[in-house]
Amino acid sequence: MNKLYFGDCLDILKKLNKEHPSGFIDLIYIDPPFNSKRNYNILFENVDLKDTKAQKEAFSDTWSNVSYKDTLEELKDIDLDLFAFLESLDKNIISKSAVSYLTTMAIRIYYMHKVLKETGSFYLHCDPTMSHYLKILCDLIFKVTNFRNEIAWCYRGAGYPKMDFGKRHDVILRYSKTANYIFNLDDVREEYAETTKARFKHHIGNIRNGKDFGVQKLHPLGKQPDDWWQIQPIAPSARERLGYPTQKPEALLDKIVKASSNKGSLVADFFGGCGTTISVAQNLKRKWLAVDISHLAIGLIERRLINSYGKTIKNTYEIDGLPKDISSAKQLAEGTSRGRLKFQDWIIEAMIGGVHNPRKTADGGWDGHLTFEMPNHLKEIILIEVKSGNVNVKNLREFIQVINKQKAAIGVFVCFDENVTKPMRLEAKDAGYYKKDIFGANYDRIQIMTVEKLLEGEVIKMPNILTTTFKTAKEKKENGEQPDLFKDK
Repeated sequence: MNKLYFGDCLDILKKLNKEHPSGFIDLIYIDPPFNSKRNYNILFENVDLKDTKAQKEAFSDTWSNVSYKDTLEELKDIDLDLFAFLESLDKNIISKSAVSYLTTMAIRIYYMHKVLKETGSFYLHCDPTMSHYLKILCDLIFKVTNFRNEIAWCYRGAGYPKMDFGKRHDVILRYSKTANYIFNLDDVREEYAETTKARFKHHIGNIRNGKDFGVQKLHPLGKQPDDWWQIQPIAPSARERLGYPTQKPEALLDKIVKASSNKGSLVADFFGGCGTTISVAQNLKRKWLAVDISHLAIGLIERRLINSYGKTIKNTYEIDGLPKDISSAKQLAEGTSRGRLKFQDWIIEAMIGGVHNPRKTADGGWDGHLTFEMPNHLKEIILIEVKSGNVNVKNLREFIQVINKQKAAIGVFVCFDENVTKPMRLEAKDAGYYKKDIFGANYDRIQIMTVEKLLEGEVIKMPNILTTTFKTAKEKKENGEQPDLFKDK
């Protein structure tokens, strides 16, 4: 089955390497943070609450807290060339943070090379600030003879520096594991310009078995693409946009996946993010796996898949590392000294799709929130309270007071089913409904949601004409063709 892994990709890579020592992945694309100084997080919208600004920074740079010296020692045991290169950089050639970043990337790329098939390909998305260092790392790991190309992803943009040229491209390094690799040229050919077609209209076609006879011919399927790709980033108003600032357009991944994999091939992304690689692989009928260190990312990828392909897609993949049933959910709630907070974050981010409150408070506060936009562009707030242990009607009454104080639209109170009492349900019902006079529907202002029901797929009841914190992924066409990514409908 397809797989979503929650955890550090290094741990997952080592595990996969042990299980598949000969390699088993056809294509790896990664789009990691570009450098360790840059705060490459999702910055969620500010929500103006009376007691605190509930802003969440997620997807943090894990290597900022990594002891790269330990990783260097590990590399010394497995690849002396990599160790020597990084050690030379560590001798005051570049900043310590840059060395830390490159060391962290080096060991992960080392194991990505291990899990590739002999016919596999590797694409590394980076920007010019780190691409030259990362290329040397890849040259050492994949060998210079297996470097295939440096692709420039070009795009238009706004704004220019005062004393420089405008930055208008990213770099994608392309390597193969061996000289025998998949490359489907005909699947990525581009249409000739109209002027070219008019000039050479008598020379299009007549190519048999890959050979042309006589004068130079134009290939009937189009021209061979260059190593610079003019693809626009996702427009702010595009339905494809999910609210993830580093989200790449599906058109970019579509070209990579088509070129370097076949139907049924296994495509992997070890920095899963918002799941663009996975969405494209699914659409092109490839198998896939994704890894991310944030359960928020895992939840976002899962919602993207469900919004694009329907709930039945849940039967085609597994999630490794997050609770799958009530027993493992209770283990997360009780298992460690920080279990309660980890449990809260899992419920809020992965199960509900909200944002946790960075200021952990005692009873009388809230644990997370969602926002949604009304037709008049005013934002409404849903506050979330998560309880991992025993609760009673007093706890619910305290939460209702918070809802009233913050003037939130809806309050969601989450606990295990065994802890819900009749007085709690009556108290919730007495809190009334959200804007029943406007929508003509009964959206309970206080909603008690159990962990059991969340695992079964229950969602918050609210007007379905509204958009939530994360936009939904654009639905695919029923015939499986890639949709027009830049046209709002």
